[in-house]
Amino acid sequence: MSAAELAQKLQSNDKNLQKELFVTHFGVLSAIANRYAKNQAQAEEMLHQGFQNCFLKLQSQKLSGSKHNQISDLPQFFQKEFIVECVAFIKNIRSEYYVSSTVYASSDTPSKNYNLFDNNDSIDYSQLETEVLVTALQQMVPSQRLAFNLHVIDGYSLSEVASVLESSEATVKSNLEKARYNFQKNINKNLKTSKA
Repeated sequence: MSAAELAQKLQSNDKNLQKELFVTHFGVLSAIANRYAKNQAQAEEMLHQGFQNCFLKLQSQKLSGSKHNQISDLPQFFQKEFIVECVAFIKNIRSEYYVSSTVYASSDTPSKNYNLFDNNDSIDYSQLETEVLVTALQQMVPSQRLAFNLHVIDGYSLSEVASVLESSEATVKSNLEKARYNFQKNINKNLKTSKA
């Protein structure tokens, strides 16, 4: 749909527009919600609430003249805004986000090195099923899951992640190091469980 068609449908308050956009962007937004949520139920709630908020943002934009270019790429608009909504959703579950943000990565050896660049134990992610990867992400504590998704998967810089999470870059880097370790640990655990 072109920006002009979208503007016309928004201005005429087309009743089918929201459903049409939801169906069109469902696959990508659902995949994002699954990565950011702790389980399927939370992902479904996040998907519906996040999409509704994205649609309201789209409606509230003034679609005149130069503003058309800002929403001419609807997939990019929805993906960017939906990621922000996912982060807000997780952070709004204060009892879960702030309590578990203080949890440290567990390890069998207390001297485990969490440095992303010193750890040579790597997993070939291309050889794993998506379900194994998503489950490993969902098993992380929220602060690590958010940092990992934003930086590693969605490509935000450390400073952008810090800004979105309202945190320091040092905290983000620490969460990323622990997240990388826990991600690999979760994958190994899930692979052992699935083979048993």
